[in-house]
Amino acid sequence: MWFLCLTYVLSRLQGSKKVPKCQCKGRSFPSVVSLLRPLLLDVVPSVRQTAALGLGRLADYNVDLAEAVVKAGILPQLVRSLPEENRYYKKTAAFVLRAIAKHSPQLAQAVVQSGALETLVICLEDFDPGVKEGACWAFDYIARHNPELSQAVVEAGAVPLLVLCIQEPEIALKRIAASTLSDISKHSPELAQTVVDAGAIAHLAQMIPNPDAKLKRQVLSALSQIAKHSVDLAELVVEAEIFPVVLTCLKDSDEYVKKNGATLIREIAKHSPELSQLIVNSGGVAAVIDCIGSCRGTVRLPGIMMLGYVAAHSENLSMAVIVSKGIPPLCACLIEEHEDHIKAAAAWALGQIGRHTAEHARHVAGANVLPTLLDIYVDTRSSEDLKMKAKKALKNILQKCTHLPALEPLLHDAPPSIMKHIIGQFSKVLPHDSKARRLFVTTGGLKKVQEIKADAGSLLQEYINAINNCYPEEIVRFYSPGYSEILLERVESYQPVL
Repeated sequence: MWFLCLTYVLSRLQGSKKVPKCQCKGRSFPSVVSLLRPLLLDVVPSVRQTAALGLGRLADYNVDLAEAVVKAGILPQLVRSLPEENRYYKKTAAFVLRAIAKHSPQLAQAVVQSGALETLVICLEDFDPGVKEGACWAFDYIARHNPELSQAVVEAGAVPLLVLCIQEPEIALKRIAASTLSDISKHSPELAQTVVDAGAIAHLAQMIPNPDAKLKRQVLSALSQIAKHSVDLAELVVEAEIFPVVLTCLKDSDEYVKKNGATLIREIAKHSPELSQLIVNSGGVAAVIDCIGSCRGTVRLPGIMMLGYVAAHSENLSMAVIVSKGIPPLCACLIEEHEDHIKAAAAWALGQIGRHTAEHARHVAGANVLPTLLDIYVDTRSSEDLKMKAKKALKNILQKCTHLPALEPLLHDAPPSIMKHIIGQFSKVLPHDSKARRLFVTTGGLKKVQEIKADAGSLLQEYINAINNCYPEEIVRFYSPGYSEILLERVESYQPVL
């Protein structure tokens, strides 16, 4: 009867989309958990293993069932019996622990408190690769939740054994071991340093050229999580000679490999001008630009941010992005992408490129990006973050831009918060450029300036006065609002001399 009930539960769990009900006397799954528990002590090994598998599938199904397994007191019993069991039972027991831990930090903590970590460490030393893989999965689902749980995994002594696992020949074991190291490293510099001290970087770097796409994803993710925390950790990753081999990942057919490769380069570039210069020297900027141009959606995001970080460091690095033709694909992202956070990243990156000198701003403005940024800023459908990034980018570029033909179209559409920066640039250039002054009149710029209403004594009014002072008084009056009516009144009142 017990075994028939268990068989029924397992069959219903496979491929079910609704929570099934056990038909044994109307009991629901929590009741089934209590029925399965005694089977873990059955004298027949296959029954014990099947019972554990049933509990694992129950716990894996949703958080409520996982909590029911924990409340039934099954974890201590499972952990105590694990070292004496065969390899099949060990794999199944590791699956149960993983299925419970994945749902929440609280359930993962319950797994830790049951003493499972010490037993899982023993499993990492097992001869069977499947047992090691099961233990890695359990560690991964525990470590990913928060720094405290990751620290518990570290203190259990798992990290050196995980580094050994990535050196095993089995691809599946390599993948999950690399993923676990990634999830341990992501929380803090101290945890990342623990992974580094175990010698993980060199072995991870050697696997970047591996043809298995899923493995490359995890390897690149682990290196990214290590490099992101500090300059020192990023330099250790670079010293493992990941360049230029990591650049080949940007051309991979797997989009996640592309994304993780760009993320790794971004995490290195953000720390210092020296690291960004190293990336430029290795051809990394050009490779990232090609990657942005060849893909769509969130795959573009880390590459966009990487260009922004590189450009932010210095004038020379920003010019390297310009020379590598990085502006057109960033402009394309503003137009083509539908997700606001991707557009926001592109706007931020363009602002970092154009903020250094007049030459930098001219290159950005020459790509006709200013009207696009302005349209995004005034669009009511744009998110607040996107509006803020677009406004900041406009300010960064406008404050350096002396290319007046690129500024004039904005005079007719810009809101007051942007207009003052545009007028400010005209007030700086027009006093020293006679051709620009003439062109400013013929294109209607001076007329538009006279139509702007500014508060007396404001910075905007000072800019307008500076522009007006560049022209004869009668020209300024001629283009002032209402002056044509004054002239017509004078015509009407004028008495011709006969």
